[in-house]
Amino acid sequence: MKVIKEKHPLVMRWTHWVNFPILAIMIWSGLLIYWANDVFTVTIFGHRFVKFFPEWFYKALHIPSRLAEGMAFHFLFMWFFALNGLFYVLYTILSGEWRLLVPNRHSFREAWLVVLHDLHIRRMAPPQKKYNAAQRIAYTAIIVMGFGSLVTGLAIYKPVQLYWLVWICGGYSFARILHFILTIGYVLFFVVHIVQVILAGWNNFRSVISGFEVIESGKEAPKE
Repeated sequence: MKVIKEKHPLVMRWTHWVNFPILAIMIWSGLLIYWANDVFTVTIFGHRFVKFFPEWFYKALHIPSRLAEGMAFHFLFMWFFALNGLFYVLYTILSGEWRLLVPNRHSFREAWLVVLHDLHIRRMAPPQKKYNAAQRIAYTAIIVMGFGSLVTGLAIYKPVQLYWLVWICGGYSFARILHFILTIGYVLFFVVHIVQVILAGWNNFRSVISGFEVIESGKEAPKE
């Protein structure tokens, strides 16, 4: 017999899905800005091996070189990104959801076991509650990354007015490097996240939309 079990609260689902288009626009507009001064390369002993990004990359994605448009979109949606993230963090703190989300002292050891299980090297997955150890680390890390993007982004946006923030970030150039690395991290997280969603199956994906999952009554659901 199948039963319906509540899994994700409305606020968690709302902030999750709102953040997706906002972050997509932020990355797209960030590329518009970056193309105006695409200085980052992989250089070893004076020889440039890779340029982020080559011109064919922009042409393949039909990304025009329009600095003013990119800045307008980026700095507008930055506030939506910040407010959505703040709302999410406040909710997790006030509701107590942070206890299920923040890694504990066993998470880093268990995360390795989760990876081995996902690679079909280990048969049994370690016990989990709402999120497994790898998810706890990844989801907490993405919150920290979001905060880092806001700090470095503001340092780049207002380097004169927020000179003290630029100093904390290690200077304007280093703040821009950190901002760029964090953006690459978002893209990698997104790719891994999509793969994990596909592997988890339809029932897990449905729970992020509807807030509930369908389980067999004879099977013991993970405790939350």
